[in-house]
Amino acid sequence: MQAEPPIRALIAPVTPLQQNCTIVWCAKTLKAAIIDPGGEVPRLIEALKEHNLTLEKIWITHGHLDHAGGTAALKQAFDCPIEGPHPDDAFWIDEIETSGAKWGMPDARSFTPDRWLADGDRVTLGETEFEVYHCPGHTPGHVIFFHREARFAQVGDVLFQGSIGRTDFPRGNHQQLIASITGKLWPLGDDVRFVPGHGPMSSFGQERRTNPYVADQVLADA
Repeated sequence: MQAEPPIRALIAPVTPLQQNCTIVWCAKTLKAAIIDPGGEVPRLIEALKEHNLTLEKIWITHGHLDHAGGTAALKQAFDCPIEGPHPDDAFWIDEIETSGAKWGMPDARSFTPDRWLADGDRVTLGETEFEVYHCPGHTPGHVIFFHREARFAQVGDVLFQGSIGRTDFPRGNHQQLIASITGKLWPLGDDVRFVPGHGPMSSFGQERRTNPYVADQVLADA
């Protein structure tokens, strides 16, 4: 008989930018984390209720508005700790209200994480654990969350199906991004399935074969 997966996940695209907010939970305890609550907080709360989940953590991959704009409201509603991103993204979090006004998200507010994250950290959820990897390039303080047993990662805007994160924002760095993908993500294994910040899921193996920016053959020919 196939073993029960240690975690489960629900992807909920939010905001006009259709950012993949993900609700992940420990299958044993139904303790949940919301990763990148960019907005539409009432909808996220309804999803928690629908699946009988208890929100335990809020995890942030990076400080951009569409990934973090609803964090303060979610924290106010549940009083649970905010973990992430890396402190190098503090300046982006400070810009959330200004960005929200520009993008038609006036409820977006800045916040201070309860715990900044660094490469090699671990975050717990119920009876399970995720690894944290600092993956700068799209933003300087971007982190990703990886569950080793489930072969599952939430990578924010580092990598997408068929594309990679933009690096034309302040303190973005293309070479850093490529190094993050090839040096931090690829070693986790080709079988790892990942949720990107936008668009459909993929696997690291698929992107190594087919991604026009970071496929093995593309980089070898560069």
